[in-house]
Amino acid sequence: MRRQSRTRRRPVVEAGITFVGLDTAKRSIQVAMLLPDRKQAVEWQEANEPRAVRRMIKRMKREASGEVRVCYEAGPCGYALQRQLRAAEVDCIVVAPSLVPVKPGERVKTDRRDARKLAECHRAGTLTEVHPPTPEEEAARDLCRCREDVREDLLRCRHRMGKLLLRRGLLCAGQAWTKSHRTWLRSLKFEHEADRSVFDDYLLAIEHLEERLRGLEEKLDALSHEEPYREPVGWLRCYRGIDTVTAMSIVTELHGFARFGSPRELMSYLGLVPSEHSTGGKHRRGAITKSGNGHLRRLLVEASWHYRHRPGVSVKLRQRREGQPGWAIALADRAQIRLNKRYWRLLSHCKPHNKVVTAVARELVGFIWATLSLQDRSAHAPRSTSVPRTTGKTARVYRVKKPSCEPSPGRSGRRAVA
Repeated sequence: MRRQSRTRRRPVVEAGITFVGLDTAKRSIQVAMLLPDRKQAVEWQEANEPRAVRRMIKRMKREASGEVRVCYEAGPCGYALQRQLRAAEVDCIVVAPSLVPVKPGERVKTDRRDARKLAECHRAGTLTEVHPPTPEEEAARDLCRCREDVREDLLRCRHRMGKLLLRRGLLCAGQAWTKSHRTWLRSLKFEHEADRSVFDDYLLAIEHLEERLRGLEEKLDALSHEEPYREPVGWLRCYRGIDTVTAMSIVTELHGFARFGSPRELMSYLGLVPSEHSTGGKHRRGAITKSGNGHLRRLLVEASWHYRHRPGVSVKLRQRREGQPGWAIALADRAQIRLNKRYWRLLSHCKPHNKVVTAVARELVGFIWATLSLQDRSAHAPRSTSVPRTTGKTARVYRVKKPSCEPSPGRSGRRAVA
């Protein structure tokens, strides 16, 4: 007699669930709805405005027999549509567009095809959800990004001024944009009135952007003293190379930090892990993936340059550490010693400076993860709240002489910069 199988056969498509894909644009929304009892998708187009979205929600609830799950790609439209759908008790997720599966031979792209593809992938479970920020977190993040935009505009204006003076053969002997350099700029005289007009306009734009930058930094500093940013920003400011602007950018860009279960996940999210193309017995690793948040990755790489110096506590760093818990200071001290040792060890192996700093930034992310996710604070209580002095015996152990890397015979003449 044949034994009865106890394995339950479940349908591939979940019963009673309707999957909806939205292709959003500035003026319109293309809808593709996959009903559980129909093979063909129900498609239509709505205007991208609140009244039309409410009409779309009513139609989806009317035609669906059960639960409705909606998805759309992250883009310039932001999270306003998701919040409106969730307010109407409709499950909606925002997915990462770079991680949507793509067929290699697919050469036709339309809004209808994109919406249908999102619905099918959502039903198959092959989409990667983006963690949405709250309106408060998004406002704080936009303030940090606004400051970054102003900084970039200021850099462009300064470049325009410098190239104008270079074309006229006017060069300052000292460092640019110091007090003496600005005094020299105001003392310049031009033969033609048109040159004077251009110079005055460039200088006015620079002064205006500098004032805007100072105002935004003051607002960021005031926001960093409010909850929920006061504690994490204070902990991060204990690190060398991280002050208020960088700390606020880290906290606001990594909103919902609990979703990173390990330092490797955070490193991968920031694109600081090496790419890989391995098959069979061959293992090939390339440059870093550069996926995720490029703005935050740049800030971390800039902060990592500070760890090429000997471990020590400067006057400004000591002031930033006042009133902070001992476990945070202990982690920052361990980071100084470890990252400095890492920098000079890699440099002694004739690695390029850029690769060395990127590797240091990757390890710095691990310390940041430990600082922001540490639960048992008492287990990491410090025995000392200061690193060894730069003239001490311990600091000299981690100082490696700058290498003089000569190219080996038979290889190209490329050499690392000492």
